[in-house]
Amino acid sequence: MAINSFIMARLSVKSTFSLDLRTIRALERISTRWRVSKSEALRRAVLIAEQASEGGTPDALLALDELQRSLGMTPARAREWTRAVRDERRASSEARERGIR
Repeated sequence: MAINSFIMARLSVKSTFSLDLRTIRALERISTRWRVSKSEALRRAVLIAEQASEGGTPDALLALDELQRSLGMTPARAREWTRAVRDERRASSEARERGIR
């Protein structure tokens, strides 16, 4: 029995760009936040800019960033919310185990 498999190659072109220090630092922050390489962050940013210039729908990560910004979400507030939800779920589970609803 033959196993059909194929590998799709990602076509990429190496390019050299000169970017100012502010842009480099922004790219580094974005790549860290998105947990991707700087090249991937740059690819995403270019596609987002293209969509925006064409009136398209913004990328999901951009929409999430905007939502979090509008809610004043900070890493500390996110940790606090996570802790509160975890405590609430734990209390609910314990109550259910005791037969209290």
